[in-house]
Amino acid sequence: MPIDAAKATSAEPRTTELAWDHKDVQLYHLGIGAGAATPENPHAATDPDELRYTLESALHVLPSFATVAGMGSPLVERSRELGEGMALAGGLSAPGIEVDLAAVLHGGQTVTVHRALPVRGRATQTSTVPAVYDKGKAAVIVLRSEVADDDGPLWTCDTQIFVRGEGGFGGERGPSVRGELPDRAPDLTTERLVRADQALLYRLSGDWNPLHADPEFAALAGFDRPILHGLCSYGVTLKAVVDTALGGDVSRVRSYTTRFAGVVFPGETLRIRLWREPAEEGAGGRIRVSVTAAERDDAPVLADTVVEHS
Repeated sequence: MPIDAAKATSAEPRTTELAWDHKDVQLYHLGIGAGAATPENPHAATDPDELRYTLESALHVLPSFATVAGMGSPLVERSRELGEGMALAGGLSAPGIEVDLAAVLHGGQTVTVHRALPVRGRATQTSTVPAVYDKGKAAVIVLRSEVADDDGPLWTCDTQIFVRGEGGFGGERGPSVRGELPDRAPDLTTERLVRADQALLYRLSGDWNPLHADPEFAALAGFDRPILHGLCSYGVTLKAVVDTALGGDVSRVRSYTTRFAGVVFPGETLRIRLWREPAEEGAGGRIRVSVTAAERDDAPVLADTVVEHS
C-alpha cells in the first residue's frame, strides 16, 4: 500500500511507556553472544569480563540495548503480532505508513547515549517520523525515538527503515553519506562466531519478524534461509569494540551509528576491523569500524560504522 509521506511526517508525536529490568538486559546480552565459549576463551561463561554482561550482581548495560529496551510496552505487544522489532514498531505504526513486512529491511541505526543506561528503568519514548525519502524503487522511512525518565533524557535512536517497492511517489531522494575507511591497516581486528541458533535466541528480546526464523517466510523475502537480525550484528559489533578498544567500559560510548550493508546467516563469522582516530581538542575519540562475513570473501555486513567515545 502506498506510503503517504506528508501524513507520516506531519503526524503528532507518539508516546509509549517503557519498562525493563535486569532479566531483559541479560537476555539481550546473551542474544548477542555474551558468555559464549570461543577457541580463545573456552571458559567465557565464568570469565569476570563476560560476567559484567550476564550476572545480575555485576551487570552493566551495553548502549545498543536501547534498540530493544521496553519490550513489554503496549506498542511492542502489538508489534509482536506483526513480527516487528522495537526500532521498527514506531515507524511502521505511524499514520500514513502501511507496508508489507516481507519488503522491510533495516537500513541504518544510530544510538546516542545521554547518560549510562540503568539496569532497571521506566521511561517514556516519544516517536516521530522526521522524513520519508523516495529512492525510486524503494522508500526509506526515517524514525526518531527519544527516551527519557524522571531524571531527564536517556537516549535517542535514529532508525532508517528500507521498504522495497514503495518508492516512486515523487518525494525527496534524501542524503547519501558514505564514510571512507582510513587508507592503512586496521589498528585491531577481531572475529565473532555467530552461532547457528543465534537468531532464535536474539528474537526473544522482541524482534519476532519470521524472516529470522521461518525458512518459508525467508524465501518470500528472497533468501534461501533465515538471516540474522541486523540489530544482532549491531550489538555483537559494539560489544567487540567495547571489549577490545574501550577496556570493557560501556559508559565510554557516546554514540554508535551504522549502515546495514549486507546480510549475515547464522553460523557465519563476523570479521570486525577497527581504526582509531585521534581525539580533537576538547572532544572524545572516534573509532571507525568495518564488519564483514569472513566465510563469504569478506562480504560487507556493516558499513559507515562509527563509535564515538569519551
